[in-house]
Amino acid sequence: MRQLTEEETKVVFEKLANYIGRNIALLVNNETNPHVFRVQKDRVYYIEEKIAKFATSVARKNLMSVGVCFGKFTKTGKFKLHITSLKYLSEFAKFKIWIKANGEMPFLYGNHVLKAHIGKMSEDIPEHAGVIVYSMNDTPLGFGISAKSTIEARNLQPTNIVLFRQGDIGEYLRDEDTLFT
Repeated sequence: MRQLTEEETKVVFEKLANYIGRNIALLVNNETNPHVFRVQKDRVYYIEEKIAKFATSVARKNLMSVGVCFGKFTKTGKFKLHITSLKYLSEFAKFKIWIKANGEMPFLYGNHVLKAHIGKMSEDIPEHAGVIVYSMNDTPLGFGISAKSTIEARNLQPTNIVLFRQGDIGEYLRDEDTLFT
């Protein structure tokens, strides 16, 4: 495992800022339990600092993973968030959408969120912002990018897309063969 380069850090933090804004500082600058980001085979892991120090004593070829996989770098250098980061994204989320029970299954099968499925949503969500999707009982289900702002979404037809799905907890079953390889 190695530290992120300056360019990699910039790309990762820009992606995270889209979902959690300035709360990135809360991820890294935790006084009681400091955490760091590390890279192993193009995957970015979020690890306790003391565990990251222990992991340096394991050979790279013998180390599969340590910590929570936040995402991976594509071959073009972009960063793609994985569903495994949902716990941390939902904890520090800026914008949220709650979907009704009739919209949960379509979302968990990999579909986008339609206007008819929205139970409530945060105020002032801008267009193309990172949004965390919750069920009506506040269980985080996934995340995505807003297709329309909150104001525009109020005037949409029930069949229009409000949120483009980026990740959902259904991926644990759909992509179980490739999620961690």
